[in-house]
Amino acid sequence: MRDSRLDPLFAEATALPGVGPKVAKALGRLLGPSPTGGEPRVIDLLLHAPTGAIDRRARPKIADLIAGEIATVEVEVERHQPPRSARGPYRIVVADETGAISLVFFKAHGPYLERLLPVGEKRWVSGAPEVFDGSFQIVHPSHVLDAEGLAKLPPVEPTYPLVEGLTHGLIAKLARAALDRLPELPEWQDEAFLAQRGFAGFAASLNALHRPNTPQEVAPEGPALTRLAYDELLANQLALQLVRAHMRRGSGRSSVGDGRMSRAIGAALPFALTGAQARAVEAIRTDLAAPTRMLRLLQGDVGSGKTVVALLAAATVVEAGRQAAIMAPTEILARQHLATLEPLAEAAGMRVAILTGREKGRERTAALQRLAAGEIDLLVGTHALFQDDVVFRDLALAVVDEQHKFGVRQRLALASKGAAVDVLVMTATPIPRTLVLTAFGDMDHSALDEKPPGRAPIDTRLVSLDRLDETIGAIGRAMASGARVYWVCPLVEQSETLDVAAAEDRFAALEEAFPGKVGLVHGRMKGAEKDAAVERFVSGETPVLVATTVIEVGVNVPEATIMVIEHAERFGLAQLHQLRGRVGRGAGRSTCLLLWKGPLGETARARLETLRDTEDGFIIAEKDLELRGEGEVLGSRQSGAAVFRLARIEAHGELVRTAHADAALILSRDPTLSTPRGEALRLLLHLFERDAAVRLLRAG
Repeated sequence: MRDSRLDPLFAEATALPGVGPKVAKALGRLLGPSPTGGEPRVIDLLLHAPTGAIDRRARPKIADLIAGEIATVEVEVERHQPPRSARGPYRIVVADETGAISLVFFKAHGPYLERLLPVGEKRWVSGAPEVFDGSFQIVHPSHVLDAEGLAKLPPVEPTYPLVEGLTHGLIAKLARAALDRLPELPEWQDEAFLAQRGFAGFAASLNALHRPNTPQEVAPEGPALTRLAYDELLANQLALQLVRAHMRRGSGRSSVGDGRMSRAIGAALPFALTGAQARAVEAIRTDLAAPTRMLRLLQGDVGSGKTVVALLAAATVVEAGRQAAIMAPTEILARQHLATLEPLAEAAGMRVAILTGREKGRERTAALQRLAAGEIDLLVGTHALFQDDVVFRDLALAVVDEQHKFGVRQRLALASKGAAVDVLVMTATPIPRTLVLTAFGDMDHSALDEKPPGRAPIDTRLVSLDRLDETIGAIGRAMASGARVYWVCPLVEQSETLDVAAAEDRFAALEEAFPGKVGLVHGRMKGAEKDAAVERFVSGETPVLVATTVIEVGVNVPEATIMVIEHAERFGLAQLHQLRGRVGRGAGRSTCLLLWKGPLGETARARLETLRDTEDGFIIAEKDLELRGEGEVLGSRQSGAAVFRLARIEAHGELVRTAHADAALILSRDPTLSTPRGEALRLLLHLFERDAAVRLLRAG
């Protein structure tokens, strides 16, 4: 149960004056549904931070106006000049003792303007003056006010992210109404920390954000937003660490292997493990042997050998007489894992099977019976693994691949398939260090930051789409000498709004150039069709594979040495890096061609140049964060990853470590949050809707 003091904040926004059905609908589009799926609430408006501010404090005389600089001027209305034609502007001449200026209105309603600006009356006019025909004018002033209205005009007006149907003024008014409902709350931050940083209280900081006195008060690095961002980061870290403590408290089971399978796998590998792989395997074995549950994140750049680490982890629990599962986000990736693991597992005498949406009827029933009987040691699959009828005899280890494609809930669903299951989460998307803490602060981390020996660097080039014919000619020459080529297109079918070459169109064009040599894979094809197309590519029957991003993760064809990415400027940096990682997996020299169409924006150019200049996924991840912000880097809100409302990792990243350390210290001193500060921190968890963590506290 949420503390009743917070009830006014979690009421629907329709409780605020001025929010009728029309405005409520627009607010729904702006703020999105609440985490419970309902209408936007008062708290959603409070936490909708401004992104800038209009400074209306300047009160010059007309003679002192500067073109383009917003000013608020006291004037007397001299005369109205209605338009001579229906399309002409309506002009009103106003003056002070230093000069005159025209106010210009298009599509104006005369009687309304006569009431707004009566001749002979004094008014305050606010807007940005511009020079027209040698004299100043203000087109559609932002405000026309009498003295009473001026007293209510905020000297600094916050500006907010908007959608159609809403204005900055309306959002500011609603945010101020929301502030009036803010109850008096105890301080949850350490007083000495607040004093050291120069931070005001929670309510005062929100007030500074929505009722700023200077434009600097709404800046991301300003004290108000920084204080509120820290509140949000601390709530996040507390929640993650409470989840972690709860998982650890449900004591684990020790799995210690005798090493026979691991040695057999090592002997069957065509190469020695890298130092990073060996360290990761050692850390995982230590976790598995411990009496507490493992929750570890294994970060590995493209081609760094995470699958082998996962297999060696599985071998440890299988040696101990138990079972393991590997869950992948797509069927292609699950089958790719199976193809990589099967020969190695066979050499070690490990029984492996697959379960995806495609296994049906008797085949599926037989696999489930073998699994329940303990006749399958390692089960590879998609989200089909956590369906109710999938029962393990004794699941010890759950490996979740490409974590960002799954929510935390799905991770826990797989872990609940056994008693005290150890969890290893893998991602091939390098995550900047600050984001590892914000999204995976409940886990231990291992990073595979070395590539297996013998991998040659990939030659990455930027090529204008104007040179498409040249590119196709070069592909033809490369194919003649035995090369295998991926050609990636961003969309499956033509969209009227995007001039993107569709996969089907590109396939048709390349098929014309190279008859019978081109295959096609996209997300709308049935599983068997995709497999067949990939199989023909693997065998070399069709040496060119045109694909959408379904090949982004997991497709492993060492013979493929050329990657063409069409309209590369439309892809994110991490995605481009993933795609490039599909080549350069064998001993041959590989090339990645980034085909771009101009004009390139600054961000798109920075992305492509970063990719050309480095293959280090961790450097690329930091650059991606700088260019896009944390919400995009971690994937969509649906992924279960942390997406913050107030904290902007690019601006507040240094606070993440502070919050992480602070949360650890708080919970070491007050693990049940029952001291006065602990009680206040429970309010903080509710405010930022980390309610699940509070429920864990109650559950003990």
